[in-house]
Formats: sequence, C-alpha cells, structure tokens
Amino acid sequence: MEERWFSTSEIAAYLGVKQDKIYRLIGTEGLPAHKTGRFWKFRKDEIDAWKGKSTPAGKKGKSKPKPDLLSRLGFSFEKGGVHTARTMMLKELETLLAYVGSPEAEKKDYQRAITDENCLGKRSAKSRGLTFRHLADLYSLDRTCLLFRALLFFWSRDLPGRPLLALLCAYARDAILRSSASFILEHPESSTVSRESLEELLDGLEPGRFSKATLTSTAQNINSTWTQSGHLRGKAKKVRTQASPTAGSAAYALLLGYLAGARGQGLFSSEYAGLLDCPPEKTVELAEEASRKGWIVFKRVSDVVEVGFPNLIGPEEKERLREQN
Repeated sequence: MEERWFSTSEIAAYLGVKQDKIYRLIGTEGLPAHKTGRFWKFRKDEIDAWKGKSTPAGKKGKSKPKPDLLSRLGFSFEKGGVHTARTMMLKELETLLAYVGSPEAEKKDYQRAITDENCLGKRSAKSRGLTFRHLADLYSLDRTCLLFRALLFFWSRDLPGRPLLALLCAYARDAILRSSASFILEHPESSTVSRESLEELLDGLEPGRFSKATLTSTAQNINSTWTQSGHLRGKAKKVRTQASPTAGSAAYALLLGYLAGARGQGLFSSEYAGLLDCPPEKTVELAEEASRKGWIVFKRVSDVVEVGFPNLIGPEEKERLREQN
C-alpha cells in the first residue's frame, strides 16, 4: 500500500515543532518536501531518514526552548482549538467590535461588554463567559498583541475584507482550523466538501482523540468557518467556491507571512497568502492597492519585491524581528 502524503501541519505535529519552523527547516536544514501547487507535501519515510541524518548520535536536544517570538506577537500553537466547540464566530466579532468601537479599548473592556453588558445577547452568565473565552482564543482581543492590533487597523478600513481578515487571524491562532486548510483549499471549485470526509481527515491526524460526536460537531464548525470566509457555500451541502480577497485582507496576509519569516517574493507564496484563494499575481495587485492607500509599503523593481509595515509593526517588535532573523 502506497504511503500517503502528509501536510505541513501533520509533519509539524509529528516532529514536535511549530508549523512555521517547518518552512525554515526546508530552506536551512534540507527537510525533504515536495511542492504541489501552493502547498508543501511530505513523505513520512523521507522525514524519518532526514531525522536520522540531522541528529548526531548521543546528542540531546535543548530541554527548554527559548520564549517564542511568534507567540508574543499573537500566534498560537496550542494543541486543539475553539473549533471543537464553535466556528470562527464572525457575526459575534463584528457585533462586539462595533459595540466597543474603540481601537484603544483594552481586553477587559471587551470582557465587560460581553459578560456584564451582554452586547451579544447571550441567555446565561455561563454562555457569556464561554463566548468571551472563545473570542479571546480566536482573536486575542488584546491591543498590545500585534495580530489583533493589525486586525483592528484593517477591520475599520476594509469592510468587504472582514470575512478573510477574521479567517486569517483565527487561522494563526487555532490549530484545528489550520489542519483543515490544505484539505479545503485543494478542493476544485464547484466540488462538494462533505462533512464525512472532513471527519476522516481530523480522525486521521490524531486517531482516537475525538469521539464520533465531537468529530461531527468539529467538522460542522470548520465547514461553517470556511463558509463564513467565502471558501464554501451552501447549508447542508457545502460546495467549494472562490473567496473574494481585498487590499486589506491581502495586506494582513502579507503581514502574517512577514512575521513568520517570509520575505520578498516568498510573502506571496506563504501559507497565509494561500488563504486569499487567488494567484500570486492578484495578491501583488492587491498589495499595490494597499500601498496606494497608505496601509503598507510595497516596492517592486523587476523581480525584486520589498514589503514594509511601518503603520503596524512598532519599534520594539521590529527590533525583536531583526534579532530573530
């Protein structure tokens, strides 16, 4: 029986590293990988052989890694995610941000709006508390967090881009949602995406972890999120459709790729740019539009591309990124 291909998220889990490190290992450590369209695929036997060559006999790894910069910027690599219980909660996020209405609001202000003032109309104190926790897990709701601060920046400036903005932020913070991306994006347009096939994918990632009921509800939540973002349509029957990227969502995707270590042309082929569901050429056009609006800095001379984010990345964050690179 031919060995199946593994996705980036699966190999990251297998190696016990964060997904973004996989891309660095491909470029710097020769991690064996195969590019199929916009995505990397892996063979487990090749990874096992690479592990044997890359780890000298008797040499122990570091027992305690240094604090991760990406986590401080807002990325999350915790096992599991909100999607076992909820979707990306786009309507709740829209209502909450409109109700609070200030980019200077603190996390406690969002909590008070949900739990004390019940701006989302939840029936019980318990459901209000759970709603706040889920939204905080998905989006941080902390303006000191770069991912959330940048989300707010584009949220107020690019209304049509909100579904993709929410997806990008949730993707960077929810491992279960990330694990479904390749499965959804690789479906041809107009093809059916069944809940059962997504259940099979989730069960294959961690066999036996989820009960049948949890698999079903998680698959429904994931399909609903991809419907909210514009990648799927339909209620009972989900059909693959093309999302509608905007200048703001493209700029946010480029920012996430930049924070994860991509530079130059690599920004337009990152996993975050892939969520825009459009060719790199279209992403370039949207980046140029975002630059004309003053949201980002985009420069291109022939094949040399430079993208900057002076409105979004603060001096301290810029210094940390420089040290990491």
